[in-house]
Amino acid sequence: MNHFDSSNNISLQFGHRGKVAIFIDGNNLFHAARFHNIDIDYNKLLRVLLGDGRLFRAFFYTGVDAGAERQQGFLLWMRRNGFRVVQKELKTFYDGSRKANLDVEIAVDMLSLAGRYDTAVLVSGDEDFVYAVNAVAYKGCRVEIVGFRSNTAPKLIDVADCFIDLGEIADKVRKEFPHGLRYEDRDLHVSQQPPPPAPFISPVVMESSCGPARTDVFHPPIGSILETETDADQFGPASDFIRVTDDQ
Repeated sequence: MNHFDSSNNISLQFGHRGKVAIFIDGNNLFHAARFHNIDIDYNKLLRVLLGDGRLFRAFFYTGVDAGAERQQGFLLWMRRNGFRVVQKELKTFYDGSRKANLDVEIAVDMLSLAGRYDTAVLVSGDEDFVYAVNAVAYKGCRVEIVGFRSNTAPKLIDVADCFIDLGEIADKVRKEFPHGLRYEDRDLHVSQQPPPPAPFISPVVMESSCGPARTDVFHPPIGSILETETDADQFGPASDFIRVTDDQ
């Protein structure tokens, strides 16, 4: 397994990552990041996860509320900044909870595109992806898992070629806020879904994670597909519009 040394940013890489496909489980990442009191800057995250590879696709999966204008604005921002958004409308259940499970969509996309990319980067801690990760690996693709170690299933870490602990690189992917702004005052990425299971606690603390999570590699601006200044101004700079939620 490769290892990422977060202290000096040296990656020990076994082989070339080639074309990289990134699959982000939006709901899982949101709740894990909130648990750790971290707001993710998705432009930073994309660049760090890409490292020295070539971006094939970056997918972001999330449940949506069609009536939430701020959420729609966030998703439009994501689309215009290098992400392909896969969304499913939230369903209301008999107990009043609202959720949308996109595990199947993520697994199908990973498998159907395997062979067109060299490295799959799955941002999720959900143990349900173990079988899909194995299936992608059997097709000859490298698979990297990204998440907070305490919120990531050990079995998912075990089947990956490497694991990148977001907790160790938090400063590289964190959204910057004005000094003194409290966490509860920030806008949050929309998700009315219930949080994933409680953090996984392993009796064995493994050494640092792995992989080419490098920030010293130059990339052209991700998301340079905005065609008009009007549209760009409407949603502001990338660092100013990261997480939102609908205000009921």
